[in-house]
Formats: sequence, C-alpha cells, structure tokens
Amino acid sequence: MDAATLDHLGEELYQALKQRQVLAPLSERHPGLTLEDAYAIQQRMLARRLAAGERVVGKKIGVTSQAVMDMLGVYQPDFGWLTDAMVYNEGEAIAANTLIQPKAEGEIAFVLKKTLQGPGVTAADVLAATEGVMACFEIVDSRIRDWKIKIIDTVADNASCGVLVLGDRLVDVRDVDLGTCGMVLEKNGEIVATGAGAAALGHPANAVAWLANTLGRLGIALEAGEIVLSGSLAAMVPVKAGDNLRVSIGGIGGCSVRFI
Repeated sequence: MDAATLDHLGEELYQALKQRQVLAPLSERHPGLTLEDAYAIQQRMLARRLAAGERVVGKKIGVTSQAVMDMLGVYQPDFGWLTDAMVYNEGEAIAANTLIQPKAEGEIAFVLKKTLQGPGVTAADVLAATEGVMACFEIVDSRIRDWKIKIIDTVADNASCGVLVLGDRLVDVRDVDLGTCGMVLEKNGEIVATGAGAAALGHPANAVAWLANTLGRLGIALEAGEIVLSGSLAAMVPVKAGDNLRVSIGGIGGCSVRFI
C-alpha cells in the first residue's frame, strides 16, 4: 500500500479516537492491506498521539486467549502501544462517554525492571526481567463499527486498546504460579467471567516473550520500567455507565473500576 494511503488511514483512526466516532472496517474498504501495512498505520496513529503530548509507558498483547479469538474471529496475537493518557489506577472512575464501544478484560500486567529485546527471549528471561506483576483491567475499545474486525483492522487500530486500570499491589513473580492462578471477573456483584493464567498463550510469560521477539524483529525493545499487558484471561465483557467491575487473580490480588 502506498505511503499516502497509510498516512490517510492513520489519520482517520486518530480522528475517530479523538472524536469518539466509528469507521467502516479498513479491511473491507482496502482489501489489499497486509499485516505489515496495518502495523504501519498503527505507527502513524501512535505518532499523532505522541505529537499531541502523550508518552509511551508500555505495550499490550492482544488476542491471546481462545475465548477472545472465538469472539472476534481473529486467530493470532497482535500488539499495541500504551501511553500515559490511557492509565487509570485502582478504584478510579472512567467516564463511559470518553470511549466508544468498550469491553473489559481481566489481565496480568508485568512491570519490567530490565530491558528485553528479541530475538531469542524465553519465558524464563521474561520472569528474570520482571519487577513484579499486578491484576489489571484492559478496557478495549474499537474505532471500527460494531467490532466488525479482522486482524488487519484491530492491528491498525492499536490492537483495539482503549484504556487500562492497574491494581494497587505489585507481586514478585517468584511468589505466584502465573500459569495456574485463577481469575474471577465480577460485574455489578455478579461473576461474569473466569479464567486462569494459562489462557494467555499457555502462560503469561510466554505471551510477553512472544511480544519481545516480535518487536525485536522490528528493532523495538520492551524497556525497563514499562508496563506490559499480557493478554485477556477470559472473554471480553461489555461495559457502560453505571457498571462496577472487579477482577481478582489468585496470588496476585485484585483491581476494581467503575464507569460513570
């Protein structure tokens, strides 16, 4: 795809983000788009955010669990970028009208103490480079109408990232079994999703290693101090104003958020 078209689509997605509007799927309007093109569009959208004063604080891995793959019809992981403007803390309120069509995912967030750069990064390398993990919510949001996305659409749209909510407890990875830890997600006091660490590519550290190696091929590192969201542990849960959510992950702790 020519550079002018990629620039145009990146600008379209940025304006949709800022104006909270939806677009027709890029994959339908431009059937020749490749995955490489989609990441190029993502970079253009990110560049507009950074030019507006945001700064990168981490990365996210998307489409790691079978439940999300089945829901979206997308069957390979992807990645996106996290900026400081996306971050909320434990218990904070999110204005639902700042998002478009949000859904909540319970995840394990990694906080890195050492830089990781592929190729050749293993799950053991990830654990050795991790300061700690915490329970978190990723509030995914799509700028594509009705979530009618293919892998091209979600990649271009920064892996459908909206905002994230971090728990208030950082746990040493040596103190928890990240593969078997159970997750319970409650919405308005009712359990709506359950899962386990293994839902993220068999182990959350596998997902982070996949990301480090995928980014490494592009000359990009996971930097010390960054937050890495390792992928949803269950199906996405739609949210709206008035909803209160809590996720609890065995051995790690919890995270709560409310929508107003």
